[in-house]
Amino acid sequence: MEKVNFSHRSVLLDECIEGLAIRPDGIYVDGTAGGGGHSFAIASRLTTGRLIAIDQDEAAIAAASARLAPLGDRAIVVRDNFCHIAEVCASLGIEKIDGVLMDLGVSSYQLDTAERGFSYHADAPLDMRMDRRSAKSAYTVVNEYSEADLKRILFTYGEEKCSARIASRIVEMRQRKPIETTGELVDIIRSAMPARAREDQHPAKRSFQAIRIEVNGELDVIAPAIEAAAGLLRPHGRIAIITFHSLEDRIVKQTYTRLATGCICPRDFPVCVCGHKPILSPVGRKPVLPSAEELKENPRSRSAKLRVAERVAEDEPSAEENFERSHRT
Repeated sequence: MEKVNFSHRSVLLDECIEGLAIRPDGIYVDGTAGGGGHSFAIASRLTTGRLIAIDQDEAAIAAASARLAPLGDRAIVVRDNFCHIAEVCASLGIEKIDGVLMDLGVSSYQLDTAERGFSYHADAPLDMRMDRRSAKSAYTVVNEYSEADLKRILFTYGEEKCSARIASRIVEMRQRKPIETTGELVDIIRSAMPARAREDQHPAKRSFQAIRIEVNGELDVIAPAIEAAAGLLRPHGRIAIITFHSLEDRIVKQTYTRLATGCICPRDFPVCVCGHKPILSPVGRKPVLPSAEELKENPRSRSAKLRVAERVAEDEPSAEENFERSHRT
C-alpha cells in the first residue's frame, strides 16, 4: 500500500462546509473520500449524525479510514464508485441523507504517488486507474485504441488542438514497440507538437487528462450520480460538487439546471399535463472559487469550482404553478 501524502489542504474546505449547511444529527455522504480531509471536517461537526465516506481507490480507503478512525462510529468508509451512492446507502439501511459532497477528478495523493502513472512529471508505468480492480489502464488506451479513437479522446476530453498529430505519432511509435511508461508517452506527445504549442503549459497536460478520463470513465458517472444523490436528499438537503475543468463543470451545471426545471409542457398548452416537478434548486447563481489565500497556499486549487444545490421541499411551488409563472413572464 502506498504512503499517502496528507500535506495538501482539502480544496475549498470552508466553502464546502458552509455550502452543506451541516446539521449535527444529519447523515452525510462524501462520495470522493480521497485522503479524508473533507470527510473529517464533515464528521467532526456531527454529534448523533453519521458520515459515509466512499472512494473506489484502495489507497484512498486506507487513508480515509486512518484519518477518520478517531471519530469512531460517526464515520463509515466504503470502497465503491460514487455513482453507486444509492446502493451503498441501501446496504447500510439508509433511506435519506442530509447532504452529499463530491470532489471530482484526480486527487493530490494520486498525483503525488509517482507509480500510479497519473503525473506527467515522473516516469512510471502507464496506469492511471483510480480503481486498480479495473482491467482498462492507460497502457490499454495508448497501445490498443485505434488512431481515430485516440484522436477523439484527446480532442473531446483534453480539448487538445494537436490531437490528430499526437494520435498519429502514438500509433507510429507503438508499431515499433509498446509504449510502457509515462515518460515515453510524454516524449512522444512533445515530439508531435509544434514548438509554439508547448509554450503555455506542459505539452502533455491535456493528453494526460484525456487519457485519465477515458480510463476511469469519469464524465459518464457525474450526471447519474447527481440524480441518484438528489433522490436520496431530504427536503432542504444539499449537494456540493467541486470540479477542476470545464467538461466536469458543464455537466454539473447542466444537470443541476435540468433537475431544477419544473413544468416541461409546450408553452402553448393552456394547463400543465406533464406533472414534472423541480427536484433541486441551485444555491447561488455562480460557482464558488478559491480565495486568494487558498490559491497562494495550494496552487492546485486554481481551477476548482464549487456548485451547490438544495433539494426542493414538498411545499415548494407545484409544476402547475411553475407553468403558470413561466407563461406570465
